[in-house]
Amino acid sequence: MIDIAETIQKIAILTPPILMAVTVHEMAHGWVAYRLGDPTAKAMGRLTLNPLKHLDLWGTLAFFITQAIGWAKPVPVNPAYFKNPKVDMIWVSLAGPAANILLAIVSAAILRQTIWPLSLWLQSSGYILRPLLYMAYVSIQINLGLAVFNLIPIPPLDGSKIFMGLLPRNFAIQYSRLEPYGFLLILALIFTGAIHRIIVPLIFSLNHILIGNIL
Repeated sequence: MIDIAETIQKIAILTPPILMAVTVHEMAHGWVAYRLGDPTAKAMGRLTLNPLKHLDLWGTLAFFITQAIGWAKPVPVNPAYFKNPKVDMIWVSLAGPAANILLAIVSAAILRQTIWPLSLWLQSSGYILRPLLYMAYVSIQINLGLAVFNLIPIPPLDGSKIFMGLLPRNFAIQYSRLEPYGFLLILALIFTGAIHRIIVPLIFSLNHILIGNIL
């Protein structure tokens, strides 16, 4: 039987980190593209911290279910505006995962230096900080998950654009032909258990590096 109170509490703890992670990820893509000369994201209202502009329904549900992996609505980018489209697309693609890694590091620092010491100091009333403790922990996990998952070199994930930018032109053109099948390849990784066996352990290993055995 579903515990309604526990479910509501879980949603309340997961929602802020998920909204922050996807918003920062997509805004970073758009901001770097804008700095490199592409106004597309700005013109479409995607250079914003409003999470509603970035959420993808299925990607958000995936975050709530896995608490590690999911996706947002991609920010539109037009490489035709770039001076060096191949190199500039690499920077734009790296921006999202890099922003999530930075947010994970900041969350870990807050957890280790503020929330955790306070919860130990306030032994009798430390339970008040428990939701913040788990929220910071989830923020680390979600941001690492979003970064690692998006670095998989399968279209349309960020890793594919980075990989394509590093390939010689002929190979890049051939590789780009995988894009219509990208979502199917991602589903194959999920249903064959490859994500669970390889990506999820990597996320938890990075999580352990940032905060050790705090939780």
